[in-house]
Amino acid sequence: MELSNSIFWMDGQLATDCVEISNDPKSLDQPGFWAVVQNFESEFLAARFASVTRAQLPTATWEKLDTKWSSSQTKNEYETNVDRIKELIAQGEVYQVNLCRILTANCNQSLLGLANLILQENPSPYACYLKIPGLEIASASPELFLSRAGTHIKSSPIKGTSETDYFGEKDTAENIMIVDLMRNDFSQISKAGTVDVPRLLATEKHPGLYHLVSDVVGQIKDDVIWPQILKVLTPAGSISGAPKSSALKSIQEIENEKRGPYCGVIGWSQEKSSNLSVGIRIFWSYDDRQIHFGTGAGITWQSQATAEWEETELKARRLISIAGGN
Repeated sequence: MELSNSIFWMDGQLATDCVEISNDPKSLDQPGFWAVVQNFESEFLAARFASVTRAQLPTATWEKLDTKWSSSQTKNEYETNVDRIKELIAQGEVYQVNLCRILTANCNQSLLGLANLILQENPSPYACYLKIPGLEIASASPELFLSRAGTHIKSSPIKGTSETDYFGEKDTAENIMIVDLMRNDFSQISKAGTVDVPRLLATEKHPGLYHLVSDVVGQIKDDVIWPQILKVLTPAGSISGAPKSSALKSIQEIENEKRGPYCGVIGWSQEKSSNLSVGIRIFWSYDDRQIHFGTGAGITWQSQATAEWEETELKARRLISIAGGN
């Protein structure tokens, strides 16, 4: 496996000289700087880099796409699936399900140029770029999956998206639902009495839209290792649903397509420090002359099918316009 062209950038850290690729989450408990990708289907991948410096992302150009984007679900299909989820909610199977679709276009460029363009035109708190054999990602993620500093852990689930800073009852109820789910997940790996919600229903402005965001924190138990953390917390509640197990079953049946790194986990880990984002607002490629982008919305009993489709359009609009295509 050729590793010499591998590169990772996030948080102003440029990692080069990849020396190892691992599919074992136990690797994160070993010394070294690891770039981490765990896809929505829980397939784990980590790359260990020997050289990490404070540096900007290497520059590259991007020629805007002139090809057409196709969607894994048409507007009609997506709206029908929203109604299917509402039927499951009425039957008591689930309370909320995140319904996603994948956009795909032809592309024969490296995503490094696109990552540069995203940093200029759509800055985001968890932006990153990764290139390893068989996978390339340019991320504009706005959502924190998990930060770790020693025993302190934090997650900042996003639920609620709007073109303005106004959020209705559906958004606030959905956010609180996912916060409760995350508190329960955190309690399984945190010391008793340490799980807290220091920020609830905060409005954050991001390029082209607003999000409703909360923080969940805890103090991790002394004997908990990375495989346990990932098993308990993934997939993130904000991009699966509640109850999580029932929501994941519904997603598998309804979407009928792998999400891959979209809605997974992307970031870095170095011993007991880490910064991992939720894999949303990402472009990715498998070296197959195609580029992919995912978008979705949380479906509850209060959802209106057309409005949920429009939310997926809103989330995709700005970044697709940066990449190009139609």
